[in-house]
Amino acid sequence: MISPDVLVERTPAGIAAEIARLVSDGTLAPGARLPTVREVAAALGVSTGTVATAWRALADAGVVFSRGRAGTFVRAERREWLSPRVQGMSADRVQGAPRGLGAGREAAAALRLDLSLGTPDPAMLPSLERALARARPRADTGRYHDLPVLPDLHDVLREQWPVRGVEALTVVDGALDGISRTLDQVVRFGDRVAVESPGFPYFFDLIEAAGGVPVPLESDADGILPASLAHALALGPSALLLQPRAQNPTGVSMSLDRARRLANVLLTVPGGTRVTVIEDDHSALIATAPPVTLALWVPAQVVHVRGFSKSHGPDLRIAALGGPSAIVDRIVRRRMLGPGWTSRLLQSVLYELLTDPRSTAPVRTARLIYRDRLDRLASGLRRLGIEVGDPDGINLWMPVRDERAALVHAAVEGIGVAAGSPFVVDTETAAPAAGRVRVTAGSVVENVRLVAEALARASTAAPLT
Repeated sequence: MISPDVLVERTPAGIAAEIARLVSDGTLAPGARLPTVREVAAALGVSTGTVATAWRALADAGVVFSRGRAGTFVRAERREWLSPRVQGMSADRVQGAPRGLGAGREAAAALRLDLSLGTPDPAMLPSLERALARARPRADTGRYHDLPVLPDLHDVLREQWPVRGVEALTVVDGALDGISRTLDQVVRFGDRVAVESPGFPYFFDLIEAAGGVPVPLESDADGILPASLAHALALGPSALLLQPRAQNPTGVSMSLDRARRLANVLLTVPGGTRVTVIEDDHSALIATAPPVTLALWVPAQVVHVRGFSKSHGPDLRIAALGGPSAIVDRIVRRRMLGPGWTSRLLQSVLYELLTDPRSTAPVRTARLIYRDRLDRLASGLRRLGIEVGDPDGINLWMPVRDERAALVHAAVEGIGVAAGSPFVVDTETAAPAAGRVRVTAGSVVENVRLVAEALARASTAAPLT
């Protein structure tokens, strides 16, 4: 344990930054116990509230964790079921580590807001009670060899699909399940897979789990750059994985013209017609941009996944997958050797959620509310000189002077944000993207100006080393 005498700063932000530097340079090793709040407060001549705020900020930034009366320790343990990338992006909490910061005299310090999660606002989700009540009589034990998708749900999904005449549709246990199963069918060991960077860390892990090698693609405000895709195709990838709307983490929604140009690259660059395109439309029902898919031009190459976690709740664990029958049928056949099918009870619930006006109306309202929340926070940041583009969905991608400093300083302000580096394929060559953090702006319900000001201060925080 270090002595409080080595600390010289007097503000919560300064104390937290000083401790973070000691962790970064190895002076404080993983598992080391910090001095008590009272010890530090007495040594520095400040209030215990000041030190407690710094300690909570460090916990929010993932630097330390609390064991209650046993004390506060430098974080050492990790959740073994999460990959290093996902550990890096998550607001990893362990027993006793508080969420957010306590109230302080400063208005910003009174904010207790975790914007690191990338999950929908629970208040914006439609109620499941009515859907469950209506679905119960529809569900039965069925037979093991019945169709994997309820016919009524199949018809609704086909009607709402972003391209007419899709060859095959099925239902899977969430969008990542569908993406994983598609990668398993089209990627062999050593294959390259083109993927957006910055992009979703789980995608990079899934590609590697399938034996593939991620090839990063560059993007702008309209989506993947055609030149970047052409360069990647020259390497002979077997698949292209992209997010057409509300891209995570940037919030970018691809324009129809950009999708057309990307499809043209696939058709004209040698080897492009052999690439399987996997689209993750995870925010389909809450994104305000119109549906877009490369299947409008290359339907035989596109597997489109429509998720319902953002619109109806992550725990529903259901998504729709559609594309060429040559691939979809293989996915269905492989699932019969495992889960067999997605619970028909859950399918019945989804059918009710997609067809009952009392369930569809809240989702339409949520789309507008999320749009307003993102617009307000993005506008507030722009007024303070922080450019975040025109994000869609629930997240925005904020530039910062230094990632680690931004995490700590945002935590001091009472705000949790997600580190940007896990969203980059190759962190060793990603200096510009490493200077970003993801902010789940869709969770900012009030005090937008104060939140923007706090984020702006975190954005310009000086490096801790």
